[in-house]
Amino acid sequence: MKLNDKKAIIILGPPGSGKGTQAILLAEYLNAFYFETSSILEKEFQRAKKQDFVIVNKKKYFLKEQERLWLEGKLVEPELVTFLVLKKVKELIKEQKSIIFSGSPRTVYETERLIPLLKKHYLEKNIKVVLFVLKEKDSIFRNSHRRICQLLRHPILYSKETKNLKKCPLDGSPLLKRKLDNIEVIKKRLKEYRERTLPLLDCFSKYKIKVVKINAAPSPVIVFKNILKKLSLK
Repeated sequence: MKLNDKKAIIILGPPGSGKGTQAILLAEYLNAFYFETSSILEKEFQRAKKQDFVIVNKKKYFLKEQERLWLEGKLVEPELVTFLVLKKVKELIKEQKSIIFSGSPRTVYETERLIPLLKKHYLEKNIKVVLFVLKEKDSIFRNSHRRICQLLRHPILYSKETKNLKKCPLDGSPLLKRKLDNIEVIKKRLKEYRERTLPLLDCFSKYKIKVVKINAAPSPVIVFKNILKKLSLK
C-alpha cells in the first residue's frame, strides 16, 4: 500500500552545506521525520560497549571500531550504515511518516537498497533529491566553526550573533563542538564526499529520480525559500 500523501526528500551536499538546518526546517514545514544518519550512528556508538558488534550479511561489524573510522572523517562501512538506515526507515513507513533525509544515502551500496524500498511505499512523484552546491573553502570554514547542542543535536550556525552563545536557544542545553569538525577531518570528509557520494547522481538517474541543485551559499532563509520553490512545496 502506497503512502499517497507522504514525501521522502533526500538532501545531499558537502559537509557544512546546511543539510541539517534545511532538513529540520523542511521536517517542521511538512510535519515529517528528520532523518539524520550521523545522529543514528552517534547514538549506536555512544551506547555500544567495547566488544559490541552487529552481524550484516554474515559479517561482524564491531561498533567501537566503526566509531574510530567515523571520528577520523572516514565513512562507516556501507553495509552497517545501510542496515541501520533501513531498519529505521521501515519503522517510519509503518508509522506512515514523511521522511526528510539529511546526508543519506552516502554510498551507491546504500542507494541501491534505500531507493527501491522508498519506491515501494511512496509515490515516485513524492520522492525528491536536493543537491546542495558549496565551495570547499566555505565548507571548511562552516564546519570548523560549527557547534551542536548537547540534548537534541540542533546545529547552530556560526555568525556574529551566535559566536558567543554558550547554550542552545531552542532547548537550553550546552553547545558542543564535535570531534568531526576539525580542519583535517573535514578535508578527509570532503574527499570521501567527492569519491563516494557524488557517484550517487548516476544512481538516482537510473531510478528516474530527479535531482534538484540548490546553491547553499546564501543565508538559510533564502536557501529554504529556493527549496520550496524548486520542489513546488509552497
